[in-house]
Amino acid sequence: MRFLICAAGLAALTACAPAVPDSGAGVGFGDYNEYEAQRQARDAQLAGNALPAPDSVSTETLGPNGTTQQGDAAEIAAETQAALRERAANSGEPVVHADPSNPQPQTVTTAGGISGETNFDAVSAERSIESDAALIAQNRAQYQVIAPEALPSRNGDAGPNVVQYALSTSHPVGTRIYKRGGINQEAKFRRNCAAYASPDQAQIDFLSKGGPERDRLSLDPDGDGYACGWDPRPFRKAVGG
Repeated sequence: MRFLICAAGLAALTACAPAVPDSGAGVGFGDYNEYEAQRQARDAQLAGNALPAPDSVSTETLGPNGTTQQGDAAEIAAETQAALRERAANSGEPVVHADPSNPQPQTVTTAGGISGETNFDAVSAERSIESDAALIAQNRAQYQVIAPEALPSRNGDAGPNVVQYALSTSHPVGTRIYKRGGINQEAKFRRNCAAYASPDQAQIDFLSKGGPERDRLSLDPDGDGYACGWDPRPFRKAVGG
């Protein structure tokens, strides 16, 4: 009986006694390893070298040896640069490459797009063989043939014809054919030739005033029959002479 009383008292004392903490659990943390990890993280944060969470910056996968797959990243960067260059060369528009997954191009059917002349159904709906025959007959009725006419002849008031004169001569420029005389011919030549708009005009006036035999204005001081540097060779060449 005494034994039972002693056992009951011991059980009561055991229930009331405070629990002894685990010496390995530490204070305020689960275990020593967790404490050490928290301490290192805090030290790194205080030193300005806090490490980000594993997936907070990049989601790159790791290679077989735990290294980042840099080859994939470099390939992605190269493809991005190539796409940007293609877009810049295409007036800023993205380049569409041939691919079975591309959407089907839209067919242009408006009046400003592809002509309906290549579509037999469209043409047959607008015209028929009979209407085309009538249009051809209408065009033939309006067709006119203009007969060639002779060129009008020159009258005596048109002045000398420099083309005809050029073809009637054959001696080279600068060859003396006609006699010339007088004083200050060179000075008269420069002064009087400057009054004409072109050598053709000077030659016409030269011929109309008695040239090439006479040269009252000293337009042809070398006596070749060509006034103020006028050249008959282009006219001869035009007719194959």
